[in-house]
Amino acid sequence: MTLKSKNICMSSYPKGMPTADNFTMTTTDVPPAADGEITVKNHWMSVDPYMRGRMSGVKTYIDPFQIGQPMEGGAVGEIIHSGDSNYKVGEFVMTMLGWREVFTANVDELKKTMLQKVDPNLLPAQAYLGVGGMPGLTAYAGLYKVADLQPGETVLVSGAAGAVGSTVCQLAKADGAKVVGLAGSDEKCKWLESHGCDVAINYKTCGNITAALQKALKTVGSRGFDVYFENVGGAMLEGALNTMNMFGRIAACGMISQYNNAKPVPGPDNLVMIVGKSLKIQGFIVSNYSKYALEYFAKLGPLMASGKLVQQDTVEHGIENAGTAFLRLFSGDKQGKMLVKLS
Repeated sequence: MTLKSKNICMSSYPKGMPTADNFTMTTTDVPPAADGEITVKNHWMSVDPYMRGRMSGVKTYIDPFQIGQPMEGGAVGEIIHSGDSNYKVGEFVMTMLGWREVFTANVDELKKTMLQKVDPNLLPAQAYLGVGGMPGLTAYAGLYKVADLQPGETVLVSGAAGAVGSTVCQLAKADGAKVVGLAGSDEKCKWLESHGCDVAINYKTCGNITAALQKALKTVGSRGFDVYFENVGGAMLEGALNTMNMFGRIAACGMISQYNNAKPVPGPDNLVMIVGKSLKIQGFIVSNYSKYALEYFAKLGPLMASGKLVQQDTVEHGIENAGTAFLRLFSGDKQGKMLVKLS
């Protein structure tokens, strides 16, 4: 029996901040799986800041979204038809075919992007899109493989209440680091100070960020930051450079403050600090660190079991609200992982 799926497509590439007009919903027929295929009903889908780069129409490290075609992104769903004996009806899988309710696809083609069985009895299904998935591995890779966190060091995290940032804070704190987070509301800061941060700073109300960071350093008893996990850029990076220790390391995961700029903006005016303080700064993309996934999961399991690492979710319901969920990444109107529940 042919099924129906609602899908979200790009209707146009945004110039500056995306709006609801850049998205459109379509309905397509989905045939049941033939030999070598599976049909999946998505239960959860993820929206992530990196997707903004795919809305430019320009190829970067990943292909752009195509106008009029269903968008793509992480999703967890249930197999409802199968033409492959290795994938059973009722099993759950994680794929990159989000932004749609149902799909049928060739198993070998799915494996080229992502096809991974997941167990919703081991972790909640949505956690595989957060701490148990790409954001969690991003946090682990950036903190340990890029920034090379050492025992007793002091860590600064921007975008600390987001999916990646909140995981970084909790991982660092569990390993004995002193942790300072930057977030955009008092509510987010309160949550962070009970989940990984010794001090959380509301950057929207703190005034001078450098002065606020210096005050936080006195509170935690440190002279400066050894590690900065960069998610935001702009004024956050400027403040971090002013307060880093000699030989500090910066893991540059993202710079969300610049993703929607219609024109390039000047960088911080204190980049010379990189030289004077002998700082190391390295950008990274999580796909280059997939070989550490099992290592991360071995660390994640005990931390989640002990309550030292938790996932906070913000959820929109229904495929029709997927665009709204994406826009909330940039308005700051969310905490933790931004998700869409499809069924």
